[in-house]
Amino acid sequence: MNYWLMKSEPDTFGINDLYNKPNQTEHWDGVRNYQARNMMRDDMKLGDLIFFYHSNCDEPGIVGIMEVVKEGYPDFSAFDPYDKHFDPKSDPEHPRWIMVDVKYIRTLSRTITLKELKLQEQLTDLALIRRGNRLSIIPVSKDQWEFILSLE
Repeated sequence: MNYWLMKSEPDTFGINDLYNKPNQTEHWDGVRNYQARNMMRDDMKLGDLIFFYHSNCDEPGIVGIMEVVKEGYPDFSAFDPYDKHFDPKSDPEHPRWIMVDVKYIRTLSRTITLKELKLQEQLTDLALIRRGNRLSIIPVSKDQWEFILSLE
């Protein structure tokens, strides 16, 4: 099993939005970074667990847990000229962008803030807290996962 952290702005799509979706499941579309795309395409597998991270808000942090319920497939939002994620260079025959489906598992009892994560000696290797890291999808080791959950 792999562990991940996926960022979303709560005003765009937050943990409560996922909770309120039919079957508490939604596709994770709109990723337009090749490194993040490659992780969804090549590394994310059914059953992998994901921290849901609220970004670009007053108090960024980990707010919940999701699970991969459908492995990578073409991000259809890239083909729709009326969608904000449209990419004219992507086509269904040769898709440039990939998405996965995720399912809500639970909301954490409290937000584990970025500020708090940065103070933890055990997380110095966590890509989230490295300067300049702006990826929307970040791998998390099993040890990091377990330690972060212990902070809850």
